[in-house]
Amino acid sequence: MPIYEYQCQECGHQMEALQKLSDEPLKDCPACQQPQLQKQISAAGFRLKGSGWYETDFKSGKKKNLAGDSAQASGSD
Repeated sequence: MPIYEYQCQECGHQMEALQKLSDEPLKDCPACQQPQLQKQISAAGFRLKGSGWYETDFKSGKKKNLAGDSAQASGSD
C-alpha cells in the first residue's frame, strides 16, 4: 500500500496516510476538522530496478542465481 502525503488548505497541517490504491482521498483535516485536505504530489520512497531484483540483490556468494542453478542442475541429468 502506498503512503500518500496530504496538506490542509485551511490550517496548513501536513500528514501522511497509508491507503489502498482504490481508497478515496481523505478530505477532513484531523487538526482543524475542515474538509480541506489536498493530496500532494511526491516521489516514491524506493525504486525497483533491474531484472530479478530480489534474486540478484539480496543473496550472496553461490546463492546468487538459484533459478539458473536449478535449471542447469535439472538439465544435466
